[in-house]
Amino acid sequence: MASQRQLIWLKFKEHKLAYWSGIVIAFIYLVALFAEPIATRSADYYDPAFTLLPPQGIKLFYVDEAGNSRFGPHVTGFSSKRDPQTFRRVFAPDPNVRIPISFFVQGDPYRLWGLIPLSTHLIGPKDPKQPFYLLGSDRLGRDVFSRLVHGTRVSTSVGLIGVAISLVLGVCLGGISGYVGGKVDTSIQRIIEFIMSVPTIPLWMGLAAAIPVTWSPILVYFIITIIISLIGWTSLAREVRGRFMSWRNEAFVLAARLDGTPEMKIMTRHLVPGFISHIIAATTLAIPAMIIAETSLSFLGIGLRPPVVSWGVLLQEAQNIRSLAEAPWLLAPGVLVIITVLSLNFLGDGLRDAADPYS
Repeated sequence: MASQRQLIWLKFKEHKLAYWSGIVIAFIYLVALFAEPIATRSADYYDPAFTLLPPQGIKLFYVDEAGNSRFGPHVTGFSSKRDPQTFRRVFAPDPNVRIPISFFVQGDPYRLWGLIPLSTHLIGPKDPKQPFYLLGSDRLGRDVFSRLVHGTRVSTSVGLIGVAISLVLGVCLGGISGYVGGKVDTSIQRIIEFIMSVPTIPLWMGLAAAIPVTWSPILVYFIITIIISLIGWTSLAREVRGRFMSWRNEAFVLAARLDGTPEMKIMTRHLVPGFISHIIAATTLAIPAMIIAETSLSFLGIGLRPPVVSWGVLLQEAQNIRSLAEAPWLLAPGVLVIITVLSLNFLGDGLRDAADPYS
């Protein structure tokens, strides 16, 4: 005697890949929510003395002067020298330099969610002046790990906001098209076909090029989100249209119409709830497309721009072979994009299967 919600949850738990992907996505969005305390530095912090510093791995034990092994989380320090041929600073791990680290340490001040002033970070060196680069540094001496954490908030929120706008447009226009029919349906379908026929990259480039360079980064962020969402609603609109066309002459719709129920209420109270689980699954599958779109635009230099930090902006550092050869850790944002997109796709597949627990 399980309820519909319980049946969906039991069916979803059977899909192990989707279940663990949901845990990964929950962790990523948790990082995005608490980006400031999780990051070891602010996104704008830089130190020219540590440019292209290799990642520092965390070690749990060290050997004291007496030769005994002791527990003490730390990272290994570095010694630097100049390459006589390229005159570039080269870093080498120095096992004699131990930098103790701890949880909940004091560091750069920040405002949590822009409201609460704090200076406590989840992990970091006990002495904030000592170098601590979990994923290395870039060519300006900025902490890649901290910028990756801050970029998670921007890239993942673009996906959520873009999908929310696409969801509203797709359900409203698709529902009106399928329920009303006639000339309204023809007009909306021609608009959808026109949008789908335009090549995506040139359309993005044209719309992004129209954004004035004098606009603030926050305004550009919202405009890019709107641009992406205005392109991504067409598939959902066609799916909603098909459902509305198949259900608009069903007995429960005719009964509601004869009872004097307004047409808008029939659409929102009787038709849309009938496939809300499908909409949730389609929305989950649409978020990866939004994230990839933002990353692609920013990587090509026509999306978000510094000082905004996103995964696409961070990947601009790895555009040339020289940077990739000297600092392969700059590809970390690309790895995170792959993990996030795959997890969201697996999660969407699991939700789509669980939406019909009787299959």
